[in-house]
Order: sequence, then structure tokens, then C-alpha cells
Amino acid sequence: MQAVPATAADRPAWLRLAAEVEYLFGPLVGDPGFEAALSRNIDRGSALCVRTSEGLAGGLLLSAHHPLYRIGWLAVSQQHRKQGVGALLVRTAIGTLTRAPGAVEVTTFGPEHQGKDASGFYERLGFQATGWVSDDGMRESYGLRLT
Repeated sequence: MQAVPATAADRPAWLRLAAEVEYLFGPLVGDPGFEAALSRNIDRGSALCVRTSEGLAGGLLLSAHHPLYRIGWLAVSQQHRKQGVGALLVRTAIGTLTRAPGAVEVTTFGPEHQGKDASGFYERLGFQATGWVSDDGMRESYGLRLT
């Protein structure tokens, strides 16, 4: 299993993955903002994916602007969860798309949102809670400092 930069040829598989996780993120396929972000990230090499013979096991979009990097989107297909795909994508992004000194941030649902909570996943990777980022308390922001 390897995380690699996505190419334009991955776009259909990427949109299938996005459709699979819309219950978490809301409508993505057909959303001009999401599709433009996907294209931009593919073009600049900041879209990583794990390919399988069936499509994508997972994908990650990273806003790579030193010294602050943001994971804008991370998804793993249902059949590949709990197999290390997400961790591989995050570690590869940090190892290949960032440079120190800098910080990597992600915004995600917090622990009070069962079924959508990704905070524990990010904390296991070394991210530290930085506080609430929305007025409605729906998401928490986690950051990791790179040295």
C-alpha cells in the first residue's frame, strides 16, 4: 500500500469516493467548489491517494502554503477503514508536502459527534486540540507542529 500524488486519471475514482462519504461531508459530487479544489490540488501535486484495483482506498487534499498547511479533506472508503490508509495518507502528506518549521492543521468533528468523530484518529497521529473553530461547536480544530 502506497500513498501517491493523484493524477487527472484518478478524478472519476476520486468522485466515487467523495460520493461514498457524502453522509459525513454533505454533497460533494457536482459541487463546483469541491471539484475546483480537487482539480487545483491534483494540478499542484497536493492531492494524495491510495489506489486499489477497485478505485481509491482513500484520498487527502492538502493546502500546502509554508509555514501553515491545512488538511482540507481526508476520506477512506468504507471497505478500507481500520487498515491504516488514513494514517498513511496523513504521514505521507506531512513527510513529502511540508517543510519545517511549520504547522499542519485540520478541522474535524469533535468527540461529542459519535459516528463522525475523527478527533481520536488525528490525536493518535500526534495532533493536539487547538480549540473550537465554529460558533455552533460542530467541529474542533487540531494542529500538529512540525520541527
